[in-house]
Amino acid sequence: MEPALPGRKKVDPTAPHKFWDTQPVPRLSESTDTVVHAGEGEINPDHKVEDVQQEPYKIPEAYEWFNPDVLDDNDITQLYELLAGHYVEDDDSVFRFAYPKDFLVWALTPPGWLRDWHIGIRVRASKKMVAFISGIPAKLRVRDNVITVTEINFLCVHKQIRSKRLAPVLIKEVTRRVNLQNIWQAVYTAGIVLPRPISSCQYWHRSLNPQKLISIGFSRIPYQFEKFQRPMEMTKRHFALPDKTALPLRPMKEADVPKVLALLSKYLERFVFAPHFEEHDIKHWFLPRDGVVNAYVVEKDGAITDFVSFYTLPSTVIGNAKYSLLKAAYSYYNVATTTDIVKLMNDALILARNLDFDVFNALDLMENAKFVRELKFGIGDGHLQYYLFNYRFPDVEPKDMALVLL
Repeated sequence: MEPALPGRKKVDPTAPHKFWDTQPVPRLSESTDTVVHAGEGEINPDHKVEDVQQEPYKIPEAYEWFNPDVLDDNDITQLYELLAGHYVEDDDSVFRFAYPKDFLVWALTPPGWLRDWHIGIRVRASKKMVAFISGIPAKLRVRDNVITVTEINFLCVHKQIRSKRLAPVLIKEVTRRVNLQNIWQAVYTAGIVLPRPISSCQYWHRSLNPQKLISIGFSRIPYQFEKFQRPMEMTKRHFALPDKTALPLRPMKEADVPKVLALLSKYLERFVFAPHFEEHDIKHWFLPRDGVVNAYVVEKDGAITDFVSFYTLPSTVIGNAKYSLLKAAYSYYNVATTTDIVKLMNDALILARNLDFDVFNALDLMENAKFVRELKFGIGDGHLQYYLFNYRFPDVEPKDMALVLL
């Protein structure tokens, strides 16, 4: 996923797409009427594993394919350094995502993960990794159909070799390897418009440490406070939160897994497009990990009634004398049954603030649009586009989208 940073460029949706126009994805010119006429489902249903190319795609002689072992410290360090230096950054090169190594291990090793789907390209002589793409197995419920897919993420090419057009080769290679496992669909997100998004969600940002955010240029003093003698103090007061949560939230523990699965599964039934979780997924994705993911529950009479979660994604702050890191929390999955979503998420903000996060980010999917304005989130200038590979589906409104990709 390409998470939220200010100042991301937009791409002309009418421009030709040399690579994507050759792939089994809907054209940008297609409308929902076209989908209705053609029918939902696979775009190219004629596939057999035995017909899949057996050899990796060719790359320039100076490079070689490489499957990093993300459980090996040397390999995960190489991946961390590649992403830290060359993954998503804002147009002014002030912020760049800095996925911690523990986060990458979490993101890349869910139940059923395959090392073969962690695909790197490295320099043959030096063994330095210069490009990467990943796939992980997942199940999606698309309306009434549960489909097995691959979630594609972390497509990254070193800035100095981007003229070699390795990104399309990486995409074709991960597709080939996924097809060899008899999986023919993929889901992915991007901050740019490609052929053809099934959904477009808006980023929102809630200041937790406004003084720092303003200092590093992530946000600015709200215009209504500029006229005051002490605008920063007014801004800090505006975004202040209580010391303690209103709900009796406690960290999720392993014994909660079956009950969280039941609560979350029932909640996700409301949405058109949602993950299909099993117990091992809940255990992997939601059990708290320091500096990676936090999840909290309300337990009453032995039942889990409310659930809130967020994950950690810091960004490097480039060229600031005082601050080197922006600590951001991202809303994950949240379920409110004994309270409303606004009160639950206000408590999430308190929990994040107490963990020293600087900002809390959320997309306007699921029920999130119900709380962002009331809880003083500011609208971002970035959108996240959702895509399905080899599956035609009509447009999904953000309120009907329930998939969060890291």
